[in-house]
Amino acid sequence: MAEELPRRGTDPMYLLLAEGRADEFNRMRQAGEPFDLRGANLRGLDLRALNASGLDLSNAYLRQADLRGLDLSTAKLEGASFHAARISGVLFPAMLDAAEIQMSVQLGTRVRYR
Repeated sequence: MAEELPRRGTDPMYLLLAEGRADEFNRMRQAGEPFDLRGANLRGLDLRALNASGLDLSNAYLRQADLRGLDLSTAKLEGASFHAARISGVLFPAMLDAAEIQMSVQLGTRVRYR
């Protein structure tokens, strides 16, 4: 099975996040605008204002992203990578072991649910 590279989206919703416009992303999401962040390259983005409730970020690449204070407890994160991400105050899903998170932040491994 070939490993997929993180993808940079071209749809308007992805571009809002890439441009640092998380508040607008949240408004459009609430209005029902479709989007897909599975496997997305979110490297280095400031996502602190993102409403992450229920987001599917599986296989997303979040290297050096600023996630401080986010509630990711209901987000789908399996296969996501958090290498060198800023995660202070992040609430992760209960089924995601702390060791998985630590290895991902330190080594870039993809997280697995227990």
